[in-house]
Amino acid sequence: MKASTKTGMFTDQLGQVGIGTLIIFIAMVIIAAVAASVLIQTSGVLQQQAQSTGKQATQEVSSNLVVKSIEGVRAKNNATDMAADVSLLRIRVGLNVGSSPVDLNQLIVTITDGTNTNDLLYANNAKTHGYAMKDFSASNNASANLNELLTATQAIPGDNAKYFFTTEKVRDDDVSFTQGNPVMNTGDLAIIYVSTVSGSDLSFATIGDVSTAGGQKDSNLDIGPRTSVTMVLTPESGATTMATFLAPSSYGTKETVQLYP
Repeated sequence: MKASTKTGMFTDQLGQVGIGTLIIFIAMVIIAAVAASVLIQTSGVLQQQAQSTGKQATQEVSSNLVVKSIEGVRAKNNATDMAADVSLLRIRVGLNVGSSPVDLNQLIVTITDGTNTNDLLYANNAKTHGYAMKDFSASNNASANLNELLTATQAIPGDNAKYFFTTEKVRDDDVSFTQGNPVMNTGDLAIIYVSTVSGSDLSFATIGDVSTAGGQKDSNLDIGPRTSVTMVLTPESGATTMATFLAPSSYGTKETVQLYP
């Protein structure tokens, strides 16, 4: 009697499981690599943004002007014949400790006498009105440009006195400050000239050291005795600076009056 034989085919289940695990492992590695790439790229962008924001924040905090003093000058014909109101402000400014450089060409001086307000640009700034101050010259000295501030006018935007201010350096060790490019660095000291000629004081011969020969223009401001004046200096970047003062009850016979502090 012949014994029966059985034949069969065996499948390797363990091999299939191993291949599936390998595929899953490779997929996980690829996903991890993609995720890591995205995280690295994102962290780089965030780092750049954080550095930029930190730099801007530091500049906003540290870059600001300090008003040292404000003097008022009255127009006059002689020692006894003077204007009733202040005709010119001499504003001495410096920089705060650790401040970044400040470009006065981008500074805006806002001044109000309680009734009228002037927003003044530097004489060489032509961006806002389309024109710089009438007859301003970067090669002129500060006195010549001050004369133009007080006396000159043009069709647009109008009288220089209502729309512009001029400057003069007092201390500039690194020689960075010029009429065409008035940049202040730490340690620099400058004077900002603001015309405050009253409409009733247009016939006087001189204002300070400037001979106007009665040709000065109305600034639209009136700083008489007891007038409360507020001034805001707004640089291109950094904190604004405010100075407020109350004019004396009488100017007496003084040509130059200390107004602030």
